[in-house]
Amino acid sequence: MSEGRSPLFLERQGYRGRRLVDFLRILPLIGGLLWAVPLLWPSGPDSSVTTSEAIIYIFGVWFFMVLVSAVVSLFLRRSGLDLERKDG
Repeated sequence: MSEGRSPLFLERQGYRGRRLVDFLRILPLIGGLLWAVPLLWPSGPDSSVTTSEAIIYIFGVWFFMVLVSAVVSLFLRRSGLDLERKDG
């Protein structure tokens, strides 16, 4: 084995920071899927879901997304991880 090899495992802080960045990249997809859920609800006069409930759901998802992204951003800022990718 050569002496110049890089370590196989990443340090814990850097690994967690990269996973948080990956989560932030997937978050818009999760939000889009959650916003599409009302499209699956039954519509029409016999529907048990009202328009006001659907709007409350949409804004609830929006608020949840803002809250989650703020918390994850706070963790990233505290970790001091550089968000710029160096691999391209």
